[in-house]
Amino acid sequence: MEIQKLYDPDDIEFEDIAIGLVRLAKDVPAHEFFYKINQINGLAFSRKKDVIIHGAYYDYFFPRFEAYHKSTKTCFTFISNRSSESKQKKLQTELFTEEENIKFLLNNQVDVEYILHTSEQIPDFSVILLPENLVFPIQDYTLSSEEELYQIIQYYE
Repeated sequence: MEIQKLYDPDDIEFEDIAIGLVRLAKDVPAHEFFYKINQINGLAFSRKKDVIIHGAYYDYFFPRFEAYHKSTKTCFTFISNRSSESKQKKLQTELFTEEENIKFLLNNQVDVEYILHTSEQIPDFSVILLPENLVFPIQDYTLSSEEELYQIIQYYE
C-alpha cells in the first residue's frame, strides 16, 4: 500500500515577508540599545536562542531578541544582521573560498544592525518607539521565498 501525499510541494504558494531594517546612528552595545527600547515602550525585549547558520567552514551565531506586545498581541523579533560569533569547524585549504569568519544575513545591507520581524501578516513597526538619537527610521523591506533569510525566519518562527 502506498503512502498518500497530503500536499504537492510544487503547489504551495509562499507569501513574501515584510521586515524592517534597523540602522543605528551610534555604535551602541546590544544590552544598552534594548534597555532603552524597553524603557520607552514598556516592553520586555529579552535575548532568545541565537539564530545559527551552519557553513562549510564556520558556524555563525546571530543574537535574537524578542518581546510580546500585550495590547496588539504581537511578537516582535530583532535579529542581528551581523554574526556576533563564529566557530571554525575545519581549516580552509582552498585559496578563494567565499566563506569568512564574519557573516551578514543580508549581504547587500551590511550597514543594517538589526532585522525586525513581527508575527503579524501586515507588520506595523510604528508600534515600537525607538530612541530618537540612536536609530534612523525603520526601512521596510520585503523578503521573497527564494532568499535564505526568508527560510531562516520561517524556521525560527
